[in-house]
Amino acid sequence: MSIVKGIIVPGIPHPLLCPEKNEGWTRLREGFEAARKELEECGAERIVIYSTMWPSVIGHQIQADPEPEWVHVDELFHDLGSIPYKFKIDAEFGHSFQAAAEARGLMARTVAYHGFPIDTGSVVALKLLNPDNRMSASIVSSNVYADRAETVVLGKAARDAIEASDLKTAIVVVMTLSNRLFTDYIDPASDHIHSPKDEEWNDKLLEFLGGGRLEDVAQLSRTIQDQIRVHKVVNFKPMWWMSAVMGQHNRYDGAVHAYAPLFGTGGAVVSLTPSNEVAGDKEYDEEDVEVFQGNRTVLGASTDGVQQKPTSESNSQAPTLRTTTTPAAVINTDTAPAPVGAYPHARQEGGLLYLSGVGPRQPGTNAIPGGPIKDENGDALNYDIEAQTEAVIENISKILIASGSSLDEVIDVTAFLVDMDRDFAGYNKVYAKHFTPIGATRTTIAIRALPTPIAVEFKVVARAPKS
Repeated sequence: MSIVKGIIVPGIPHPLLCPEKNEGWTRLREGFEAARKELEECGAERIVIYSTMWPSVIGHQIQADPEPEWVHVDELFHDLGSIPYKFKIDAEFGHSFQAAAEARGLMARTVAYHGFPIDTGSVVALKLLNPDNRMSASIVSSNVYADRAETVVLGKAARDAIEASDLKTAIVVVMTLSNRLFTDYIDPASDHIHSPKDEEWNDKLLEFLGGGRLEDVAQLSRTIQDQIRVHKVVNFKPMWWMSAVMGQHNRYDGAVHAYAPLFGTGGAVVSLTPSNEVAGDKEYDEEDVEVFQGNRTVLGASTDGVQQKPTSESNSQAPTLRTTTTPAAVINTDTAPAPVGAYPHARQEGGLLYLSGVGPRQPGTNAIPGGPIKDENGDALNYDIEAQTEAVIENISKILIASGSSLDEVIDVTAFLVDMDRDFAGYNKVYAKHFTPIGATRTTIAIRALPTPIAVEFKVVARAPKS
């Protein structure tokens, strides 16, 4: 295996600059030292860092300055003092990583000029895990707009570059668990986790990580996202990326070296070692995407290298990404839930629009109206088939509007039900309300399961807008 270790560390500078001021910060510093020893013992030759503290907006940036040297001062905690550094960066790997990302449809660039500000999290990680520069390093940014699909593809690109080289590599993610910092400066002795709910989720994440269940942590993010107060995904992206790089499974030996409050957040130092022992099969993969197809209007690239550009549709409700290939056109829109695989929302061939399978998930949050059909443990849940069916039809309408068409133009529907006996009547009631005036042909099929915990999905053919 090229990848010999995974490490999770916090990036806030207190364990580096003032561990003695708080007992928990001291434990975190000791946890860094335990992780450093593991890296030395496993013979890692390169360390690849994904840092949530290096935000990018346009694409993904990869550090490629062979020997960056500077004196860093954290913008929030500048009172703690300066951090001089001089690192050994694997520039060749950085260029390989960038090429691998572009090959998978992502926009990526290398950064190599004197004085470029390396983020606090990466500085802390390298100073404590690689103090003598024994290992070469690579650092990649966290795009603030990237969704789960894009982040997974970025992880797979990193894996491509690692497997193309000969160096034993350690994967490091810089993150906090609960990520709510205090907004006022605090007495170090009074540091604590921001809220009891944050503490509960931190405990659950550490339970999974300590058990080597990396992919389960990546999947658990769906539930956490539904319940946390601040709806942003920055604290989940590292897990999506790490799982995609190391392997989307639960075959790891996990060790929680330290956990403590860190200015209100949950700071943890955790190591994951690839193992032949399986902690447990994962439930299912939410979005196992191989190639990024421009699901966001901020950034897009088609698989054949044709740049996707927003088009102005007369009745569009939101910007749409559409390729200019002929005679077919691929359509994606942010008004509908992101695809869970390497496919577009719709494709136009001549006078017809062919929609990929559409479920009830909500764009942005992936919430399921009417509730999911099972929980994280795979146990059946009660759900509302009518609410799910309404959401499916609403998503179809959004895709058609973004394509320049409408629900009235549907000519054929194939519907898939996970439980035909339970759900046909409710599904048929909602379907009839919308489609009786349209008169589309329909086929309803019973199936065993769908990729996400939903009960119904539609496959639709509709008339395309006249040119």
